[in-house]
Amino acid sequence: MAEGHHHHPAAEAFDAIGADYETAFAGSAAHHASLGRLLERLAPHSAVLDVGSGTGRPTAQALAAAGHRVLGVDVSPVMVELASERVPGASFRCADIRELPLAEESFDAVCVYFSLLQMSRDEQRSLVCRLAGALKPGGHLVLATVPLDVEGVSAVFMGQEVRVTSFGPDAFRALVTGAGLSVVRAQETVFTPSHPGAVPEPHLFLDCRR
Repeated sequence: MAEGHHHHPAAEAFDAIGADYETAFAGSAAHHASLGRLLERLAPHSAVLDVGSGTGRPTAQALAAAGHRVLGVDVSPVMVELASERVPGASFRCADIRELPLAEESFDAVCVYFSLLQMSRDEQRSLVCRLAGALKPGGHLVLATVPLDVEGVSAVFMGQEVRVTSFGPDAFRALVTGAGLSVVRAQETVFTPSHPGAVPEPHLFLDCRR
């Protein structure tokens, strides 16, 4: 367990949300399509890092079921416990990805589905650079975010107070290319989570390559 994770705002929010997150976002066709494209590109038994792995479904589950070696990292101990139960074929660690040492060129792919939004812009830039460095040459980075030009905005997400920071679509692409990655494909969509009070939210999925 990561030290001090209960003082981390994202950990507290996602501890409280727990399995409801999986239910709310299970219907995202764009997420499943993104995973499908990644699975088509991966060589057998690839090493994959899942950043902000949540309950383990659908990302870690789909990758592990296809025979890949998956490490999921999440700051929420509740999420890590849920994921370990749901996806025994993957490994999960409770840690803050911003502080976790990542060996250079150690992963064939990295998945980052909506796990940057509670980091500052500098932290997001720094992390994407580190994740790019953790990819083997030719490796794949899949990123999804809410592409809005907002910084430190208070929001209620699934009943929890959170602070959200993001980039508009062009600025987010620039962040990725600035990390030395090429964007192979971009998909913009609008998704309404299956949760009381949810509103439609824009989603941007980027398939990137080192």
